Amino acid sequence: MMAFTVPALIILPILAMANSTHPGCKIRITARGLQMLKYETQKFVEEELSNMTMPEMHGKDGNFQYSIKEMKITELNLNNADLRFQPDLGLLFAAENSSISLSFQRRILYWFLFDEGIINASAEGVNFHTVLHLTKGETGRLRISNITCSAAITKLKAKFSGTLGKVYDFIGTFLTTGMRFVLNKQICPILNHAGLVLINSLMDTIPVRANVDNYIGIDYSLLTDPVVTEKSLDMDFRGMFYELENENETLVNNAVAPIIKENDRMIYLGLSEYFFDSGLYSYYKAGIFKMNIANERMPKDLELLLRTTYIGTIMMLNPALMDAPISLEMEVTSPPRSAIKTSGASVVVDAVVTVMVLPPGKPPVQLSSMTLEAKFNAKVSMKGKKLAFHVDLRRFKIYSNQSALESLALIPLQGPLKTMLQISVVPLLNSRTKRGVQIPLADGMDFIEEVVEYHNGFIIIGANLHFQKGLRDIIEGKSSDESENTV
Repeated sequence: MMAFTVPALIILPILAMANSTHPGCKIRITARGLQMLKYETQKFVEEELSNMTMPEMHGKDGNFQYSIKEMKITELNLNNADLRFQPDLGLLFAAENSSISLSFQRRILYWFLFDEGIINASAEGVNFHTVLHLTKGETGRLRISNITCSAAITKLKAKFSGTLGKVYDFIGTFLTTGMRFVLNKQICPILNHAGLVLINSLMDTIPVRANVDNYIGIDYSLLTDPVVTEKSLDMDFRGMFYELENENETLVNNAVAPIIKENDRMIYLGLSEYFFDSGLYSYYKAGIFKMNIANERMPKDLELLLRTTYIGTIMMLNPALMDAPISLEMEVTSPPRSAIKTSGASVVVDAVVTVMVLPPGKPPVQLSSMTLEAKFNAKVSMKGKKLAFHVDLRRFKIYSNQSALESLALIPLQGPLKTMLQISVVPLLNSRTKRGVQIPLADGMDFIEEVVEYHNGFIIIGANLHFQKGLRDIIEGKSSDESENTV
């Protein structure tokens, strides 16, 4: 027994560590944000219930026979509608003391009297409570896994039109009891379909794994079920970039997880250092942090300075190389690293810069190899659903890989090389980052009035939500896109 116990004590903590993953990205939706969703949700539910249909009803009681069909909702008022968080489950949408006005077509035979016409009915005291259970789906997507629904209609009154309307008043209770029973049975199935099918289709627009560009992708899969309290809905996402050519080689997350404490704004986005480091790592593995500056891309003043600096080396190697073009090859030697402090964010880059002379028709000749250390300030911004980054060169240093004496000789190159970085490399980096990365938010919703706060190890972006269009338009738009793709 002991032989199995000891290894288990060693293996279990290792498995626990392997299975525990820190979120690189967190999102909190607050009660304020939910209140904005309340109007869209109420409008959506009213539209769904307005499309309610009722099967044709037939019945006979003694000398009385009836047929009721073609139900139409003429008016729907959801009074006291409420949308709030249901702790440990998800969302609660409820309406109390609401009313529905309807019309039916009737055919009635009483003794030898036959009549047909319209029944105008009003359902009062319409109450329903719907709880949407939110979970992490199989692919890591937020899903409504189940719906708990209860609905009741306290009273339904019917008015008969036509010449025999008053004759049938005495049987009104008989008819309305049956219609109320059918209506009660119709509401919850409609709400179930709205949540499990339609709202889940809206959640399908939230990206889980998507390409950022031709080199890297982003993984926004949920790590756990969302955490729901009375004040907020918190979701932990992997928040990890990966190289498209090798999706399984990713950076291990050892960073501090974002901590969101605020509830003042509608939504909060937390991003850890890992979020940025995994992106830098993926670009590094994709091999884009390389640059060759030569010929027409080489600034004339920089070429002259390089030729003057290495004139002795060229003369010692081969005086015939004096008029050959000179090039700079720059290659990042390790994945760049980000650092987030309360004062701001920065990125550190280490690279090797090789100075080459390019004799026509012959292999390049190396003149020197130097180490470059650069530190960039990084600024994070949000526009709509796109997270963008902008970097500026803050600190720059080069030194020789060969000798301290040569490092002294490189001092005159510090300024020109720094200018070259600012003109050539920084715009290249910003051209990739300004496109932005989509955050895990559904179509039709955007961030507005955002505020960026820097903490030790993570960034928090607080914002309000804006609906570009209603839930119905978003869902129908997605359905149209899927139909076009199918065709």
